[in-house]
Amino acid sequence: MATVVELTCYPIKGCAGVSLSEALLTEAGLRHDRGFMVIGEDGECRTQRRDPRLAVIRPAIDPHGTRLTLSAPGEDEVAIDVDTTSARREVTVFGTPYLGIDQGEDAATWLSRFLGAPSRLVRVPPEHDRVTRGWIPGTCGYADSAAVHIVSRASLDGLNERIAEAGGTALPMNRFRPGIVIGGWDEPHREDRVRRIAIGGAELGFAKHTARCVVTTVDQSEGVKAGPEPLRTLAGYRRGPGGATLFGCQFSVTRPGKLAVGDEVDVLEWDGPPPGE
Repeated sequence: MATVVELTCYPIKGCAGVSLSEALLTEAGLRHDRGFMVIGEDGECRTQRRDPRLAVIRPAIDPHGTRLTLSAPGEDEVAIDVDTTSARREVTVFGTPYLGIDQGEDAATWLSRFLGAPSRLVRVPPEHDRVTRGWIPGTCGYADSAAVHIVSRASLDGLNERIAEAGGTALPMNRFRPGIVIGGWDEPHREDRVRRIAIGGAELGFAKHTARCVVTTVDQSEGVKAGPEPLRTLAGYRRGPGGATLFGCQFSVTRPGKLAVGDEVDVLEWDGPPPGE
């Protein structure tokens, strides 16, 4: 039986995740997921591609989403009242324009000092109505492409076996920054064939396979790039159309609801016959 073995929310795009035992899955993903984003002076998002130290910034948000605290190694924490009403400003995610609400000078000063470059923190406006593309479209906050990223334990185990065969060291799941991790499948990459899925009181629909980038080479505990893996190994057996390196899948939320670690994963629709038939 497949079950949820990990739930992780990432309140600030690119920053550390928050491990959860239960969560509300909204239309835009796990509640508060990628609801905030660090930007540069030009309004473009900062990501671990260029700013790997984002990985060690740990956000904590209260259940109502009204108070956000930032902490990091060697830094005093800063806490801010979340602003949802101030003027909107233009921001971009990989060149695509959106709007954001600036969260003030305390957060900006803290982030600029820690990252070593002028930075500000913005929040998704309440009226944010982004439409995400895919096999089943949906919406999300400032995530790259869809509401929820799902990876199975079996997929990571299969990858780590290949890395070990080449003399490398096994990697943790956090290199891939999934929101939901599924255990109980004995076949790697079974999530590739899922088209509709029910977990707890929620349902999700497949959007696309996840194309991986250099963020997977960042050590999430240290905030530094740590070599060619997993991209080197994935490139040998997980190439998709156009040469993209694939690992995990993106899903849209088709029915919001509560879910928890330990919930059974019920696949409602497969691409082709169910495994074993």
